[in-house]
Amino acid sequence: MRQEGICCLTVFEGEGTGHYTDERKDFPSLRHPFSHAKIAKLEVVLPDKEVKTALEIIHQNGKTAHSGDGIIYITEVSEMVKVKSLEPDLENRDL
Repeated sequence: MRQEGICCLTVFEGEGTGHYTDERKDFPSLRHPFSHAKIAKLEVVLPDKEVKTALEIIHQNGKTAHSGDGIIYITEVSEMVKVKSLEPDLENRDL
């Protein structure tokens, strides 16, 4: 994504469950017995004009040959404030 000019991505690795169960896995996680699938969660906040590019990058690079590739949620950020001061984050006001 950096090559496309999109900055500041956060990646979380975890385990989850939903409508999809990984048919290649015969047992639930030992750490999380309710969980049925390894997941990666991406979070990125960007201007509206960059959303389509980010969607295309995730689509091209994030899909597998198996069901359960996930869902992309697009939400509006109404406000950004700095943790340290609770002041508005003016550097990113265009996001």
